[in-house]
Amino acid sequence: MDHNTLREALLAAVPFDGAAIGNHSLLEKLRAHHPQLTDDAYRSVRDTLIGQGLIEKGRGRGGAVRRASASSSSAALELHETYSMTENGTALAALTQTAAKARTDRTFARTQNTTIRAERRSGAGGTLEHLEKTLWSTADKLRANMDAAEYKHIVLGLIFLKYISDSFAGRRAELYKRLTDPADDYYLGEADTDQLAAELEDRDYYREVNVFWVPESARWEAIRAAAKQPDIGKRIDDALSVIEAENPRLKNILDKRYARAQLPDGKLGELVDLISTIGFGDDAGKARDLLGQVYEYFLGQFASAEGKKGGQFYTPASIVKTLVAVLAPHHGKVYDPCCGSGGMFVQSEKFIEAHGGKLGDVSIYGQESNPTTWRLAAMNLAIRGIDFNLGKEPADTFTRNQHPDLRADFILANPPFNISDWWHGSLEGDPRWLYGDPPQGNANYAWLQHMLHHLGPVGRAGIVLANGSMSSSQNNEGQIRAAMVEADVVEVMIALPGQLFFNTQIPACLWFLAKKKTARPGEVLFIDARKLGRMISRVQAELTDDVIDRIAATVAAWRGEAGDYADQPGYCRSVALAEIAGHGHVLTPGRYVGAEAVEDDDEAFADKMRSLTEKLGEQMAKGAELDALIRQKLGGLGYEF
Repeated sequence: MDHNTLREALLAAVPFDGAAIGNHSLLEKLRAHHPQLTDDAYRSVRDTLIGQGLIEKGRGRGGAVRRASASSSSAALELHETYSMTENGTALAALTQTAAKARTDRTFARTQNTTIRAERRSGAGGTLEHLEKTLWSTADKLRANMDAAEYKHIVLGLIFLKYISDSFAGRRAELYKRLTDPADDYYLGEADTDQLAAELEDRDYYREVNVFWVPESARWEAIRAAAKQPDIGKRIDDALSVIEAENPRLKNILDKRYARAQLPDGKLGELVDLISTIGFGDDAGKARDLLGQVYEYFLGQFASAEGKKGGQFYTPASIVKTLVAVLAPHHGKVYDPCCGSGGMFVQSEKFIEAHGGKLGDVSIYGQESNPTTWRLAAMNLAIRGIDFNLGKEPADTFTRNQHPDLRADFILANPPFNISDWWHGSLEGDPRWLYGDPPQGNANYAWLQHMLHHLGPVGRAGIVLANGSMSSSQNNEGQIRAAMVEADVVEVMIALPGQLFFNTQIPACLWFLAKKKTARPGEVLFIDARKLGRMISRVQAELTDDVIDRIAATVAAWRGEAGDYADQPGYCRSVALAEIAGHGHVLTPGRYVGAEAVEDDDEAFADKMRSLTEKLGEQMAKGAELDALIRQKLGGLGYEF
């Protein structure tokens, strides 16, 4: 084993979070992959790295080492200064310059590691957001010319592999502590090293706490140690294969495409180095939360990078939050028949935990027709420890319903808008079409009726659809809508601001349906939120948390769950079914909420017109003066007109 290979392996095996590792433990870890490693060779390389300031001595019996702090070497200090530059908005440029200057993969990895450690010291408030942006900027740079749609699976698959390995390592560390603690029920007594090692390999210990079993060859430290090898892609594919073989729940979910990834030489290894910096310590809970948030952030960034295609797997977070806030899915069965990457489920779990519930209070059911998106959803849920049933396979919701007998308590969905090629002859006379046969050229009312069919006796649904669904009367849609309104299954209608989506500029709305209304039967609440969006980029808008809270509070008050409800002109109004029928069962909120009240300034109309006319005259006179001045200046330059 040559000196440079050992140097890289040793440096990779030292914890990235600054924790110390004993010399004996480190040597054993290295020997697991390099059995011929001698004590003398280990000490030689260790002392070289200490002399270079890359690692330093730590405390512990038999000696220990840890990664050098940012102030312990000039190289680390330079990288710490690089991080400081990020506070002035030059993160990517600084990172790029540093990596280019170093011209080695080892310095690149140290750059990332120092950045992460510096961010941890900067405080919890802005750390996660900055971490996400730094990781994304660097990961995006590494993809070179690879299409975002392909690169997405490369990056997210590695984050998932890192997550299950971190969770496994966290459980293993916990077990070691318990097995060697005389006061613990798991205590093994006077077990020798071999017996303890064998006990730590017992799969049941991991499965009992919902942690995936990761074979030794697939653990992240093995992947990280091989990051610079030319066959790293095949090694990752092999790792995913053995993980699938050991964990039936992951069968056909992990996307093994690394050996054929069209990345420039060395870039996949650099990506492994980058993802190695995610996760602080061995706490499985913290690792899961952090990796889950990074995964969700990357999903959003890839959706933005892919533009129109991105909307196929990702619903903007503010829309998901609005659906969840209004429905409040706090228990029971939650279903999404077109679940994309699973964002509705993740947000539902967040809502439950934020309101005092616990993970597992809901059962997750989903379906997705796109195979790669189906895998994204499964990983997104698994990375958060959420149990799920996405059906046996990716399949079309209408023709190959994976949950035909399901009756859900809550349904949340963002189906594709106005899809025209959904019909199949087998759907003729389907029992789901209770309110009328949906037109074969548009699936909007097929989605609405599919969800009503799958609601339990007191279930509620929230669906995102194109604005046209609220008023269209083409091909039987008007009759279906009228039948739904008269059956009193439409509860709330919300008009949304424009530019909320990555993939379409079609204005959208939210339908909230109820199988059996428990409050205000015979009425529908209309909310016009078209003017409540906030632009977050030149082309993208969002609903802020304050707006979402306002909408949720309005609905809760209308239902009699909290506070007192009152109509607000221009924003919300409760309307009886008879009035809706008088408007041809059109459900556009703007038709019912009226105009926003304008404050009267008590100025007489004649006086106001006089003052406005005078002001207009002054502005026109000023405009004429400016026109004359422009002519004069141009004339002086020889450009008379």
